[in-house]
Amino acid sequence: MRTPTLALLALSTALLLSACKDGPGTAPAKAPAATETSTAAVEAEARGFTVGAPMSTRTVYVFFDPQCPHCAALWKAAKPLKSQAKFVWIPVALLNKTSEAQGATLLAAKDPIATMDEHEASISAKGGGISAMGAGDAERAAVVKNTALMNRYGFAAVPSIVAKHAQTGALVTREGGMPTAELAALLGLQAPSAQ
Repeated sequence: MRTPTLALLALSTALLLSACKDGPGTAPAKAPAATETSTAAVEAEARGFTVGAPMSTRTVYVFFDPQCPHCAALWKAAKPLKSQAKFVWIPVALLNKTSEAQGATLLAAKDPIATMDEHEASISAKGGGISAMGAGDAERAAVVKNTALMNRYGFAAVPSIVAKHAQTGALVTREGGMPTAELAALLGLQAPSAQ
């Protein structure tokens, strides 16, 4: 009777990995959206925390799962661009039950940026992330609502980005991680100079 258990484990692993996308040049196929994606709707309906230039007119919304290593990589890739835009990081729960609890903990944190730095460093080091504590029902409900919003837009992977191009004003959406220069080009921002 071990074979069905192994088959279920293999299937769940495949589903987990398919929900978490990364890599230069990879733009996962997007499922048809049930609702048209818009920055105004994300701003009105999602709950996240802001990193970067708080008064910037350039806002980049990032749906991320706290358990996603590719989201951790995008967190790091976005840091050099934070002087040019404000990034709103919106936790969702796609990968496992820990995702919801950690996302709620990030929303409840007094300093969500420092908490996210700690969390993503742990995820990158394969440490599992922050201990999920200190969040209440309101924060958990916000993560559930964020997940439903992301699903309503038809995004099938994390991280998922919704923004307006800084130069053209056109709506930009993208699933999957990318390095800083590619992220800057996608958003119409100035790529940081190589150091």
